[in-house]
Amino acid sequence: MESLVGLVFGIILSALVAGSVIWIVSKLNLGLRVDSFGWAMLAGLLIGLATNLIMGVVSAGNEIVRIVINLVVAAVVILACGSLLKGMTVNGFGGALLAAVAISIVGFLLALVLFSGLAVMGGASL
Repeated sequence: MESLVGLVFGIILSALVAGSVIWIVSKLNLGLRVDSFGWAMLAGLLIGLATNLIMGVVSAGNEIVRIVINLVVAAVVILACGSLLKGMTVNGFGGALLAAVAISIVGFLLALVLFSGLAVMGGASL
């Protein structure tokens, strides 16, 4: 039962983070637009699940090749979500690719800020 609660909590947390990143990218007008934070959370959940499932099957030896494949897969999934979700608009494949790059960069920067903040807080308590 505890593992189920942990799984649900993990899914909710990742949807919140992904939704926040997509919401930020939407506000920057970088290839996609979402109507509300709820649509951003749903899109983040779908994009994250589909991209991770597809990338779990893809095995490329070179890290650069994996990054490029991951961005293209994410762009295709973003484009599909734009067609499936009425609260999300994507500006074609170029917009989806731009959004995928922006999501990666914003997500990286957000993680950098969060983890450096946690490291500072952890260091202060020692």
